[in-house]
Amino acid sequence: MKSPIVTSFFDEPTNTFSYVVQDPASRTCAILDSVLDFDYAAGHTDVKSADAIIAFIREHELEVAWVLETHVHADHLSAAPYLHQKLGGQTGIGARITEVQEIFGKAFNAGTDFARDGSQFDRLFEEGDTFAIGGLEGRVLHTPGHTPACLTYVIGDAAFVGDTLFMPDYGTARCDFPGGDAATLFRSIQKVLALPSETRLFLCHDYKSPDRDTYHHETSVAEQRADNIHVHEGVSEEDFVKLRTERDATLGMPRLILPSVQVNMRAGEMPPAEENGQVYLKVPINLL
Repeated sequence: MKSPIVTSFFDEPTNTFSYVVQDPASRTCAILDSVLDFDYAAGHTDVKSADAIIAFIREHELEVAWVLETHVHADHLSAAPYLHQKLGGQTGIGARITEVQEIFGKAFNAGTDFARDGSQFDRLFEEGDTFAIGGLEGRVLHTPGHTPACLTYVIGDAAFVGDTLFMPDYGTARCDFPGGDAATLFRSIQKVLALPSETRLFLCHDYKSPDRDTYHHETSVAEQRADNIHVHEGVSEEDFVKLRTERDATLGMPRLILPSVQVNMRAGEMPPAEENGQVYLKVPINLL
């Protein structure tokens, strides 16, 4: 099995890991789960995080085949349009993005200009779909539960799990957003844990843990099976659903959920400008 070259980029304000995944036999690569810097208090965006990825790709003379999202993120804004403009490559996300667009299109009262058919992306991936990064084959697992559209991208001996799993000492993703479901997440995780035990798992987020002072972005199927505090081998679906539901009830909303979802359901584009030429993000009152 081929082993891609994986380079991580960490955005500490949102605890997000983005990745450049390279075919070792060519200069072809993919970018996963990019971050657009956003100062919520000022309503100001910046592209420092995306520019770091661009600088790396240009320094190593890489060619971008894909700009991919594991799901519609609720904790950071995507920089996919900016990266796509600067570097090319096709954009992609899970086909059930249409369900997320329908849910949040209604929640934010998006106008008729907002298409709810996923057409903002170049490719909508279904379970079992494949794609190429040079000589590497990527394979798609549909792993919903955190959101309906969540995907895991399996590329050689590496899998990019989005928010499905965290480090073993931190557990699993929350399931209390609209369209989330703990039982569905449990079944999705079983798909990931059925991969070969040596499969490298790359995470979208890390929040450290009470016994760990450093951020980590990589684990393995074997480590998750043995040590994940929420879903190690021997944990039943019933037990997981009880644990996950009780834990979710104690969690506040992510700091950037309202701007993030409005932008990310549009593939990283801002809502259209209003009559005065200004772009606005909405804050729905008592929605969540």
